[in-house]
Amino acid sequence: MHDSVRDNQADAQPKPGSEAESNGLLDDLGRLARAVRSLFGAQLSLLAAELGLARSAVSWLLAAGLGATIAGVGLGLTLLSLIGFLLAKWLGSWIWALAVLSVLEVLVLLGTILLFRRCMHWMSLPGTRQEWRAIMRDTLYKAERDIDTGKGV
Repeated sequence: MHDSVRDNQADAQPKPGSEAESNGLLDDLGRLARAVRSLFGAQLSLLAAELGLARSAVSWLLAAGLGATIAGVGLGLTLLSLIGFLLAKWLGSWIWALAVLSVLEVLVLLGTILLFRRCMHWMSLPGTRQEWRAIMRDTLYKAERDIDTGKGV
């Protein structure tokens, strides 16, 4: 019985250069693909589910951002009204209170503009650009020196 099994296995072995060998390679690749799919199938399903959740979270993030903006503007207006009211009581005049409040708002606006400009300067990566220029200048200098000394091509 063992001999017949060995004979069947020997018959099943593809002969070198035969069509069965190329089919065997394709079968092996197919089995490899199925094994990879089964191995990573759960992770791919999890990734797809998480991407769907992230996509719906973007809408909620935008809604939350809009709500926070509306609440922030409302709070700012309320606080400005309160400060204006207190200034009017302290100064005894609504015109002076609004003038002082306007000056304070202009100062805050100028401060935020200066901060914004400073942040934009930082975003231009001035240190990195200077280092890059220095590297290029040193490389060019070394290349010219090597050419002058006959080391370069």
